[in-house]
Amino acid sequence: MRIETERKLDFNDVLIRPKRSRLKSRGDVEVKRTFKLPHAKVEISGVPIIAANMDTVGTIKMAAALAEHSIFTSLHKHYSLDELQKANISGDFSFVTFGIDDMKKIDSVLETLKGNKINKICLDVANGYTENFVEFVQTVRKHHPEKIIMAGNVATPDMTEALILAGADIVKVGIGPGSACMTRAMTGIGYPQLSAIIECADAAHGLAGLICADGGCKMPGDVAKAFAAGADFVMLGGMFAGHTECMNDEQLKQLAQSDHNMVEYYGMSSKVAMDRYAGGVALHRASEGRVVKVEYKGDVKGTIQDVLGGLRSACTYVGAPTLKQFSKRATFVIKNSV
Repeated sequence: MRIETERKLDFNDVLIRPKRSRLKSRGDVEVKRTFKLPHAKVEISGVPIIAANMDTVGTIKMAAALAEHSIFTSLHKHYSLDELQKANISGDFSFVTFGIDDMKKIDSVLETLKGNKINKICLDVANGYTENFVEFVQTVRKHHPEKIIMAGNVATPDMTEALILAGADIVKVGIGPGSACMTRAMTGIGYPQLSAIIECADAAHGLAGLICADGGCKMPGDVAKAFAAGADFVMLGGMFAGHTECMNDEQLKQLAQSDHNMVEYYGMSSKVAMDRYAGGVALHRASEGRVVKVEYKGDVKGTIQDVLGGLRSACTYVGAPTLKQFSKRATFVIKNSV
């Protein structure tokens, strides 16, 4: 056993210091970015925010709504091939999510949807530290050398490097910071998210790789802090939950008939999710997700405006004309202890 004594930080531990700026308007800030992927050898362009691959967030309807704003969605992995075909999803802003050992499914989905130009894969596991997962990333890269692969989750530089060397273009960073995640409470495992982003971004960029900060953003200011810390992409779950685009017709009907305005949103390791997709919680494990009730927020366009407006304003406060320059201009100040 050993103890690290260096302080690690979360979003609520810091603020971004304002600086003199030549920008005349928030409207002058460019929030779209273009990245070159190290393994796929292609470019990806858009607003680098991704709706999380949860069945209460990463829906086909959400993907269609966000694509209109050049924002990405990681579709949850429980869609059938038939549902994906009928949806006619766009490859420009959609990641298709798979779990470990889904090689046959990956091959089948990508072959069937090649007409949609689907070239983005999200390999999602709760624990990205296993050798089994690293080997799976290598296998997927060998099968699909030209596809963009996002893989995770991890929270430390060593495994960020391992996944990039194994074939991941983008590494998902975050262990336990999400509002619907109970990993820290159930296992004691985790890493403060802001420090995880800073350290993993430094490791990834040294190998020409990218990171996606996954979890912990509760307000638009947290999204700005994640980008300021060096995240290339930011994945949002709770902030995109509770919108019309997350719900099917039956859920919307029930909401209209109820006397309250609350919607359920849950982690994919929760008992609710495992009952739905795995026949219950296996005897060898415990649920590491919770059910959260969030207020119904209507169409997602209002949240998009809040997030992008806050991000543009943050860039203006530090004099960054583009999101690409934001992290170079940003300085964090640690709040006083209380």
